[in-house]
Amino acid sequence: MSFFEEQLPDMDRYLESHASAEPDILKRLRKETYQKTTQPHMISGYLQGRLLSLISKILAPSSILEIGTFTGYSTLCLAEGLASAGKITTLDKNEDTALIAEKYFHESEYRNHIEFKKTNAMNYLQNIETKFDLVFIDADKENYLNYFQLLKPLTHSGSVLLFDNVLWYGKVLEEKPKLESTRAIQELNAAVSKDSHFDNVILPLRDGINLLRRK
Repeated sequence: MSFFEEQLPDMDRYLESHASAEPDILKRLRKETYQKTTQPHMISGYLQGRLLSLISKILAPSSILEIGTFTGYSTLCLAEGLASAGKITTLDKNEDTALIAEKYFHESEYRNHIEFKKTNAMNYLQNIETKFDLVFIDADKENYLNYFQLLKPLTHSGSVLLFDNVLWYGKVLEEKPKLESTRAIQELNAAVSKDSHFDNVILPLRDGINLLRRK
């Protein structure tokens, strides 16, 4: 039994064993993330990674934006579906985890399609006009609703957005949440469900993914 399999509940192990294989570079990245970071649970991981890859391959996007790089696992998963001349821009301010991400980006076959910006996502979104085919948001939960509002004009009909951790370990069910992050995620989920410009569904995979498609 592998390092990761020993830590999986039976159902997760079953799901992984019946999903497409994880590329070797991602196996090594995942292992290094667990060995060298203090919060390895922040990595997207096997199942979510295969979902991101599959969505990207279905869309064959020319432009992807990722908010929250961490060690680059989800970046490489999303890059798997890029159009031949496509580009993924990934944003993160953490210099420590950036070292791991950059190492694997350079090693990856997608090295020339990845633009890694160590910058504040709010500032970045307020100063661009690029239209994105696919967006994955997994950072700074308190700004989720702000990200949604800023991203709307940067999407087109058919654009797909994914917000991670939208179940927030079950805290979204709290009627009077104590954490600002919980309130922010509740507001995001409510706003998305009422926005006539998007179709959406919350997938109960891991900590929940709100999957949106611009009409």
